[in-house]
Amino acid sequence: MQAAKISITLSPALATFVETYKNLKGCKSRSQVIEAALELLKEKELEQAYAEASTEIDADWDAAIADGLSNETW
Repeated sequence: MQAAKISITLSPALATFVETYKNLKGCKSRSQVIEAALELLKEKELEQAYAEASTEIDADWDAAIADGLSNETW
């Protein structure tokens, strides 16, 4: 996997957290800790998008599934 190198600035508290987490969890680098955190953030955003999408009403879909056919017809 090709990686892009970026530079970030963290508060001292977050920098300490990253270093402590790396040592406690056996991560190879601080980058690995940041990558894991970003993957969790991405997953959370995706879950939120799915939750929002599931609340949308699609009148055409409702009409299609309410065509009067029951499961027994198939």
